[in-house]
Amino acid sequence: MSKTPCTLRLARDSDIQPIAVMSRCLIEVGLRGWTWHPTRIARALRSRDTCVLVAEVENGFAGFAIAEFGDTRAHLSLFAVQPACQRRGIGLAMIEWLMESALTAGITQIDVEMRSNNFAAHSFYEALGFVCTGQVAGYYQNIETAVRMQRRIGAMAATPQQ
Repeated sequence: MSKTPCTLRLARDSDIQPIAVMSRCLIEVGLRGWTWHPTRIARALRSRDTCVLVAEVENGFAGFAIAEFGDTRAHLSLFAVQPACQRRGIGLAMIEWLMESALTAGITQIDVEMRSNNFAAHSFYEALGFVCTGQVAGYYQNIETAVRMQRRIGAMAATPQQ
């Protein structure tokens, strides 16, 4: 498919509900409860150490990313693209934006987890240079195993992974 032009921006209060609903419908499906509910999204939006990024296309909300920035590592906590907008470069644009922001903040590594059966996500991150660092049994509410991946960026990217 061809790339879809998108606009990236920091999230605002009006994005809290759409982000929470996308999380519930696309990420948390099959799990008990709703962990990334509107209150938690609002906390992330207001946190000084968290970046909540939104992607828009001409017909509206296309996706989002929530990344927590530490001193040297960033953790991509939540990431989703609307199914109709997938495989059009929107996810790539968001990850590149986050990596550039992380580099500016002096961060040298980005970590992410995904369900072990989410082969599309695994392939997506692998194509972006992320490497698998292990699995965590029961990571998702003691129901599903997670695959943990990381990517070194900036000056640290050239050094071998340990």
